[in-house]
Order: sequence, then C-alpha cells, then structure tokens
Amino acid sequence: MIVKNGLVFREDGTFRKEDVYVEGKIIVSSADEVTDQEVIDAEGMLVLPGLVDVHSHGACGFDFSDANAEGLRRILAYEKEHGITSYCPTSMTLPKEELLKIFATVEEIQGEPEAEVIAGVNMEGPFIDPAKKGAQAEDNIARPDAEFFRSCNKACGGRIRLVTLAPNMPGALEFVREVSGEVMVSIGHTTADYDTALEVMKAGAHHVTHLYNAMPPFAHRDPGVIGAAFDDPDCMMELICDGYHIHGAVVRATFAMMGSERMVLISDSMMATGMPNGLYSLGGQPVRMTDGKATLEDGKTIAGSATNLYDCMKKAVSFGIPRADAIFAATRNPAKSIGIYDQVGSITPGKKAHLLLADEELNLKKVIM
Repeated sequence: MIVKNGLVFREDGTFRKEDVYVEGKIIVSSADEVTDQEVIDAEGMLVLPGLVDVHSHGACGFDFSDANAEGLRRILAYEKEHGITSYCPTSMTLPKEELLKIFATVEEIQGEPEAEVIAGVNMEGPFIDPAKKGAQAEDNIARPDAEFFRSCNKACGGRIRLVTLAPNMPGALEFVREVSGEVMVSIGHTTADYDTALEVMKAGAHHVTHLYNAMPPFAHRDPGVIGAAFDDPDCMMELICDGYHIHGAVVRATFAMMGSERMVLISDSMMATGMPNGLYSLGGQPVRMTDGKATLEDGKTIAGSATNLYDCMKKAVSFGIPRADAIFAATRNPAKSIGIYDQVGSITPGKKAHLLLADEELNLKKVIM
C-alpha cells in the first residue's frame, strides 16, 4: 500500500508532503519494498500516527471490568474507529478473583482482529489510598502486593504495562523496588506528600495517573505528587483533557511547566463514551452522564470521562496547546511511557502501519491499520 500526497507528521513535529509506504502491516522505506500496489490518495490531508490511549475503562456501553470478552471486542472496535489504534483497557479497584476474570478476557480474544488494538493492560487499583479513592470502591482497596500483581499479570498473558500505586500506603516502597523492572508503576489516587512521592519515583515509579485528579493540589508549601513529578525528569504524567477534569488554563500551564515531551493525554473513558445521556456504571458503581460529564450519584465526584482520546487531543488544541505538542502527547509520549515506542507512536520505517488521515482542523477522515 502507498499513501500518497499527504502532509505526514514527522518525528521532529513538522509536516512534510511525502508518501508513506506499507508492506503488509509495517511501514517501509521505499516503493521498491511494496508488493501490494494499492494507492490511497491523501492529497490535502494530514497523515498522523495512530493514537495511543494508555488509560481507558470502556466505551459504547461496555466496561473492561465487566469481564465480558464480547464487550471488550466492542470497546476495541470503537477505539479503532475513532483513531485509537493502540489501547490499554484499564481495570478498577475490585476483588482479586474478579480482576483475574477481567484480565483473562484479554487472553480470550488473542488472535482475533480486534485484539490488534491492545497495546497492554492498565491495572488502576486496588493499591490506592481510601482518602483519594475517587470513583473506586473503598471496600476493595488492598495493600500493595507483588504476588497479587503478578497473578493478575499472568492472567492477561503478561500484558500489564501500568499499575497504579498510592505511595503513602504501607508496603508501597517495597512494592516499587520489587516490580519496577516488570511494569511501569504509576503514582495516583493518593494523599502522598512531596517527599513520599519523590522517594518512590527514585525507586522506579516514573508515571503519574491522571495528574491533578485524586491527589492533593500543587501548593506553594506542600507541592505533593505534582511537585515531585516536576522534579523527576523521567516522570511522564497523564492529563484527562475532556474539558471537565482540568481547566484549559491548567492544561496550558502544565504543558509549559512540565515540558510537552512528558505529557500523556488520556481519555479515562468509561462505558458512557459514545452513548446518549443516561445512567451507566463504572466498576459496579452507578454513574450518570449528562452532556459528556460523568459523575457518581452524588453529582460531584467525576467518574471517568465520556470522551475518546482523539477528541481529547482536539480539545487540547482548542485550549491553546500547539498542534504538534497535542499530537505528540497522544502518540509518541504515551508509547514511550509504556515502552512500545519501538513499535508505534510515529510514522517511521519498521513500525506498525497505524495511520490516520485528517483534515486541517484534525477532523478524522480515515483509519489505516
């Protein structure tokens, strides 16, 4: 396949009019390597890498935590249709027995076309702080436990790429030291102070789960997790850019303060994504979604988002984030954060041919995968 005449997003953040050559499902360097001479004319369109969402619970009426293989297939199909070609289905704080069933659905669909979208699994909980549980169920919170994690990882075929941890919980530092060579540990759902957070970052936890949400604010005498993340040059930070979780001014300030190369846009989407207003659930808890905003029954606690990552990327641009920075934060940066940038995240020979065609306003026109 040859994608001709498009403005191709390059690794330096510029667009250049050039052709993209695909042999099988891999990007190659020249037309000489292409046996399938199908041509797609991308004249007047941007050619982007497929997006990488490392944190999403569900979409189109289904939740990964339903432990339903058909539901997972439907979620993956929705994500691909909306330009997310690498995806980490994300669990909730649930009992171990339930988590094992949930993760097993990833193995169940291996070899099927929909499974190509799975880039890994995100284990958000149960190793969190009850004081910052957010939409997670407090009864299911557990102390950090390496063997618990390993059992879950085995259930999904060793595909867990991220595991969230509250560094102020007993045993957190020991957990990070033991498993950081096996998985990226992410700090989140925590009341940890600056020193506690920085200590586990130095031990190997170089990721933050939805920065600002479910953690203390960045205060001038108590900088907390946010200040520690700033001081850890290896730390990557998630931002939910749906327009509800974080004000646009804070999104702009965070990109400027932390550096655009460390920002990871996520959807944190739940089953109401792509659905009409109504009552849904997240990890077994009732959630009401009204005009894109999802909350628990108290009407105050935000319960994930009802927005996909592609729309979050566009929202970031509408907030004033430079277009290239927003694209990087939805492609290159998340791919680097979970260790798959050698496979996806840019339009580079040798990587998977995950390509998106969009107009100048970033309206998605075609997904190639």
